[in-house]
Amino acid sequence: MKPLVLGTRGSDLALTQTRMVAAALRDAHPTLPVETRVIKTIGDKRPDLKLTEFSSEQILDKGIFTKELELALAAGEIDAAVHSLKDVPTEIDATFTLPAVLPREDIRDVLLTETAYTALTDLPQGACLATSSVRRQAQLQWHRPDVKIREIRGNVPTRMHKLLADSELDGILLAVAGIKRLGYWETDAPALPWEGTDIFVLPLGPPTFLPACGQGAVALETRADDNATISTLQAINHAETMTRVQAERAILAHLQAGCHTPVGMATTLDGDQLAIHLRVFDEDQLDAPPRESHVRGAAADWRALIAPLMDQLK
Repeated sequence: MKPLVLGTRGSDLALTQTRMVAAALRDAHPTLPVETRVIKTIGDKRPDLKLTEFSSEQILDKGIFTKELELALAAGEIDAAVHSLKDVPTEIDATFTLPAVLPREDIRDVLLTETAYTALTDLPQGACLATSSVRRQAQLQWHRPDVKIREIRGNVPTRMHKLLADSELDGILLAVAGIKRLGYWETDAPALPWEGTDIFVLPLGPPTFLPACGQGAVALETRADDNATISTLQAINHAETMTRVQAERAILAHLQAGCHTPVGMATTLDGDQLAIHLRVFDEDQLDAPPRESHVRGAAADWRALIAPLMDQLK
């Protein structure tokens, strides 16, 4: 039997997520051989650039963490690409499709610090925090206008090393999903052990802090005309997660917002009811109060919720 080849980035988190996909595929298709191929994306090749600098190179709209994987898909070098869904551009080329997502992990953000805090209000005046996300930056400055923001890039361990090595840095912001999947923080303990010391953990979740579209979800992308692979992948699709992330991505598309636009969004599915909380910041004035909207309705008809959600923003 021809193996199904999964393409992935080479970070520890990307490889961990790819192993999760491979395990799910083997459970669903016990006789299916699964192989992994590591592919470096432009985002991995240029860790020296800030995310805003990629935009000036006109790379952002093609996905700095996805483009090379899509090229490998188009060339037939891989059968499916494994993505952190929040890295996937809101709209993908019609030659590709996203037929499956794994069950969603914790959607919250988290502030990691060397000093224990119980809330953002406990941070010292003028604290210096690092993040590569304009969404996180906007929400931080909204809650704490005095906080100083520094750009930070790199994988999860690299960022944690930077926190401990930089005496001027008071904290870094990450996604809870990543540190949980890597096994650094398996419970909601107040701290996680790291290189002989404790790093303190302050989860930041809804309604105070809204995550990115698709945060905590692992998505599979393949060629739109590859019906055999689509069918194989759909066997591991998590329907509840798919409903939520489809709605989130459709809302971003309606806003004409990309992966790096300051938009926070939280969805919950309770039975057949989908609830959506949307928060939109002004790109040119991140510390200005955001516009917000809330809707709730039938999950099966989630597209009908977009218009009332947008109306509340006006």
